[in-house]
Amino acid sequence: MGERITKLIEPKRTLPKERRIFSDGDLKALIVPLFMEQLLAVLVGVADTFMVSYAGEAAVSGVSLVNMFNTIFLYLFSALAAGGAIVVSQYIGSRDQEMGDRSSGQLLTVSVLFSLVITGFVLAADRQLLKLLFGEVEADVMEACVTYLRISAYSYPALAVYNAGAAMHRSMGKTKVTMYLSLASNGINVVGNAIGVFLLHAGVAGVAYPSLIARVFSAVVITGLCFCKTNVVRLAWRHILHLDRAMIRRILKVAVPNGIENGLFQLAKVALSSITALFGTVQIAANGVAQSFWSVAALMGTAMGLAFVTVTGQCVGAGDKEAAEYYMRKLLRLTFVASVIWNGVILGVTPFVLKGYALSAEAAGLVVVLVLIHNLFNAFCFPLSGALSNGLRAAGDVKFTMYISLLSTVAGRVLFSVIFAVWLDMGVIGIALAMCLDWGIRAAIFWIRFVSGAWRKFHVI
Repeated sequence: MGERITKLIEPKRTLPKERRIFSDGDLKALIVPLFMEQLLAVLVGVADTFMVSYAGEAAVSGVSLVNMFNTIFLYLFSALAAGGAIVVSQYIGSRDQEMGDRSSGQLLTVSVLFSLVITGFVLAADRQLLKLLFGEVEADVMEACVTYLRISAYSYPALAVYNAGAAMHRSMGKTKVTMYLSLASNGINVVGNAIGVFLLHAGVAGVAYPSLIARVFSAVVITGLCFCKTNVVRLAWRHILHLDRAMIRRILKVAVPNGIENGLFQLAKVALSSITALFGTVQIAANGVAQSFWSVAALMGTAMGLAFVTVTGQCVGAGDKEAAEYYMRKLLRLTFVASVIWNGVILGVTPFVLKGYALSAEAAGLVVVLVLIHNLFNAFCFPLSGALSNGLRAAGDVKFTMYISLLSTVAGRVLFSVIFAVWLDMGVIGIALAMCLDWGIRAAIFWIRFVSGAWRKFHVI
């Protein structure tokens, strides 16, 4: 394993200039906006949490509980968009504009229909769903949950439409569009929250409606841009207003395994949250704060994973598996270097940022340990377990990555969380180590899969 990763650092081969699909400038223009978009989303989330806290404890509880539920649908919409992005990227690579346009239209159609079904279901069974998930919480918390959930549900179609449009633009390499749009919509959200909470004193509704408005704004703008005739692929009404079953199957072939994988991951997080609750206030608080640092540290790997989809998808669509391997190796080198630097920076500033938290010395010390463990493994394992897996999916190797991710999540993360955290009495440190074990298992297997060339046998289009 070590020797193979060492070979990765040294380019195994180069491509003639006439076969190079992406220049270094192209990769920079693709990756930097993706990273900035992810960073902006995390920072805005922190600002939202801060402002919601001024709406009262019931509002904070209601928003946090419903957001756990909403995350399930966010992952499903993202999985559907990811499936569409891979198909669209491959058609762009094959220079088949008609099929690229058709796949884009069908992605939008399926996203709208799926989100409308989800919205109708949630609106019809809102209170019953909340009672099933969270039991008999206090009456004011339940009312806050219902209010926030209903308003959130109205935004599901807009969220699904935006994800579809963003997937199209990322497939074309137009990541600056999604970055600037994210900047505008998140600005609307933050300003709206400030008005709703501090000026209108609207409570939960004061933070829910700005999110709805921001998502509708993003959906309308990104959809309008998708109709632009200068795009490599574009939306056309003839591809939206009818169902192309063959194309839908092609998209779902990638989206369904990805959705199953993400859904199980979310369920695992919920299960691990219940384990964390066993370890007392200090460890619960430290784990909660550490996760905010983890989310920032993970941005680099997440952004690079999105780049893998666009680059690998276009290379495979062009029928050039040699170029796909070349660029996956190049992106892996970039991911390793960038992840080491970024995780090191976050680790370095952690003790200073912690001074702004009202934590005990014991909890603050535990946060530093948790961030150290996470960042070390995130820098050296996640490029293979996360970013590279996106490259394999973009090549069509979706079932293998799903099976390995499911096995690793259950056998690695969940099982060893119980062993380390409960049986060996390691607490939240044990849960962090099990998470890293999960990454390590995936990293080893996905690297072996990549160098074996088995991913070359699959086709999406």
